[in-house]
Amino acid sequence: MEVILQEKDAGEWVYRGEGAANLVLAYTGSFSTFIGKVMRIRKAPRSGAEAMTMRSPSALTAQERLLWKDVHELISSPDNDIASQQFVHHVMKPLLGSKFVDAGMLVGVTREFLESIEKNVIYQRPAWRVDNALVDMHRDSVLLMSDHSLFTHGNLGSSPSISVEIKPKWGFLPLSRYISEETAVKRTITRFQMHQVLKLQQGEISLLSEYNPLDLFSGSKERTFKAINDLFTSPQNNFRVFMNGSLIFGGLGGGAENTNICIAKAFEDALKSVIRSDEGLRTENLLTLVTEAVQKSGVIDRLLEVQKLDSVDIEGAIHAYYDVTHQQCMVCRQLSAEQRKSFMICFRPRKEGDSGSVCNTVYLQSTKQTFDFKVYFIDLDLKRMSKMEEYYELDKKIVSCYKEMAKMDHGSDL
Repeated sequence: MEVILQEKDAGEWVYRGEGAANLVLAYTGSFSTFIGKVMRIRKAPRSGAEAMTMRSPSALTAQERLLWKDVHELISSPDNDIASQQFVHHVMKPLLGSKFVDAGMLVGVTREFLESIEKNVIYQRPAWRVDNALVDMHRDSVLLMSDHSLFTHGNLGSSPSISVEIKPKWGFLPLSRYISEETAVKRTITRFQMHQVLKLQQGEISLLSEYNPLDLFSGSKERTFKAINDLFTSPQNNFRVFMNGSLIFGGLGGGAENTNICIAKAFEDALKSVIRSDEGLRTENLLTLVTEAVQKSGVIDRLLEVQKLDSVDIEGAIHAYYDVTHQQCMVCRQLSAEQRKSFMICFRPRKEGDSGSVCNTVYLQSTKQTFDFKVYFIDLDLKRMSKMEEYYELDKKIVSCYKEMAKMDHGSDL
């Protein structure tokens, strides 16, 4: 962390989006170290004990150090920022593959830099995000990563690049012996589909998505295309598209509305510089291109292998949590947390006669175009053990809400 960003540097970073834990900003200046980079800045909740917990300079708890005892670099991390980076480098990178994971680097920042960033981006952020959290002013570093929505090598700027960010969700139905009779519906209905019902009930979405993660993870080209088309039709916060690093489809800091005629027309027009096809066919061709790249890259197969390391489900994991923390098991007395990994695929049309690229390529038959492409996983943050009970309660709420909906729809118990 030799470079320390000062207040004067804040104006060169622009809002790109955000999730529950981080703001993402892209660099617009001329300093070579930062060109083609994005910055992830931790957020802190506005209220109460949770805010104090997030602002704590300590890294892992005693129980977390026990859990990760075989990863020395992680358990010896002096603060949360270093722990998160070490988790990605030493845990997720070997699991998902080094060619798909960028652990990034930490860069020092002053409090004045963070305060200036907060002022600069506050009016671009969704109001509900602003109400929930602000920039964590207690941090002295931020994570710098490559901007995977761009090609930063080769003929930068000579060809437009288009990138698609997908949150694929859980790709298989759990078979854990810990799943109770009360929640046995999890064996036949995906968590994503059940969670849609809860989100609809809580007013977070207006319509249920047709997306089924099992289609994306099926290995079938037809089902993969259907999954990507369903995500395009109902993007929510699971599907975004960038052109040369700027968002052209989906929501910046949260969910997006369903794709209507106006949105679809604007998106179709935006693809003119990338997809060489007739009006009305560009979107379909892009979705086909994404399908081809997903299958050729093997990224979904790799992700599924990692997801299936969870063989116990959250209903088994909660027992292990109580064992590790030496607490009385409330679940037992009453008788895997959802993974949020995303991946981004970036495309660049290859010019005729250009054969020197070292990138992976995919050929779009319908337009006779060849595209360079790259795939990276993003949002690989370390999940804290303190959230385990919250994940367990959410799981119960999701199942309960879905079962109630099914009773009303079918007039029978599950």
